[in-house]
Amino acid sequence: MDTIASLFSFITTPVSWVIVQFHSVYGAIFGPDTGWAWGLSIVSLVILIRICLIPLFVKQIKSTRAMQTLQPEMKKIQERYKNDKQRQSEEMMKLYKETGTNPLSSCLPILAQSPFFFALYHVLNSIATGDTIGVINQSLLQSAQKAHIVGAPLAAKFTDSASKVEALGASLTDVRVVTAVMIVLMSASQFFTQRQLMTKNVDTTVKTPFMQQQKMLMYVFPVMFAVFGINFPVGVLVYWLTTNVWTMGQQMYVIRNNPTPGSKAQATYLERLHKHVTQHEKVGRRRDRAIVKAIVAKGRDRNEFERKFINGLSKAGLAAQADGTVIKSESAAAAQAEDGTPTTAAGTPKRQQPKRQSKSQRQHGGTVGAKAAGENEPKTSLTKSGRTEDEPATAAKQGGPKPAGGTRSKAQSGQRKGPQRPKSPSKK
Repeated sequence: MDTIASLFSFITTPVSWVIVQFHSVYGAIFGPDTGWAWGLSIVSLVILIRICLIPLFVKQIKSTRAMQTLQPEMKKIQERYKNDKQRQSEEMMKLYKETGTNPLSSCLPILAQSPFFFALYHVLNSIATGDTIGVINQSLLQSAQKAHIVGAPLAAKFTDSASKVEALGASLTDVRVVTAVMIVLMSASQFFTQRQLMTKNVDTTVKTPFMQQQKMLMYVFPVMFAVFGINFPVGVLVYWLTTNVWTMGQQMYVIRNNPTPGSKAQATYLERLHKHVTQHEKVGRRRDRAIVKAIVAKGRDRNEFERKFINGLSKAGLAAQADGTVIKSESAAAAQAEDGTPTTAAGTPKRQQPKRQSKSQRQHGGTVGAKAAGENEPKTSLTKSGRTEDEPATAAKQGGPKPAGGTRSKAQSGQRKGPQRPKSPSKK
């Protein structure tokens, strides 16, 4: 560990300088030799580093979501070239290049943070051994060795011997109890952070090996922290516990306000957004407008939660626009024209579907319809002979034969319908 830490010795001077500057501020409040002054200096160092790493964290989120989107394509490549590992790797790299995705981007915050972590470890280890380092001179070194956090010196470890701990002015029991509690808190915060990511911010509609890997890491990382934590000084445990708590809070904020599409967090977020939009009839925050804009742009590719959100706005008389805003729109269920005809949101008359009739209504529907039509329309309906009732007048003008009595003759029983041949005179 010392060999690895020495590789980052170039950054120990900046790290020690930042700690000394924070110590001068907190030392004026709590006293220069107190654990509060030195402990808060380490916490402030963590916060400063994590603020500087926020752009990398945003890039990590985008990369993680891009990897989740590519999981179905990656699975197809693995199945297609399962017997050719070289071709499989080539196709994977080609897919990353086409989509602009870097699988290592999800590790950027940890990789960028590691030099500061090893530099801090090197500084605290030098304090434990009584060596000056960076801008920490002899007087600051003695002050740091006197600082205790709940009875445990900053430079003490869980694995230190009783004599070494006594040389730092503490008891072995106090050091082991404090370090054990901090290791448990550190592992628990890591487990909760990973569990929160898996249960709330993962697209549940896609089952991929990536999800299985994340589940495995949810249990592996806490164990790793517990194993390596017994070799960390108390000051490093303060650093790592603080950065875990920061990561957990930062992730909670991202999951609440910018969840992964298709996840449970997105369903909860869209429910809150729908309630706010229907109450105020507008999308207030810029971040919310960006999400609504993305949902509108998906069109038919929307997932279940997004379709429910758009349909909920329609029922409330609102319509989402392409720029992420919402406008008032006549609801398809309630909007009507001036004459009472239902209309669509665009104002065009809505086509009414006929009501389904019962069997008896369908059987008698023709008779009822004919009677209703006969009351309102001129009597020009066809008769059984194929002529309308006003045809006799036309036939009279043309010199045709007139029906006797102005009525049409009916066929006698036993007589064929249609024109009849004249009967031949009977022979007597």
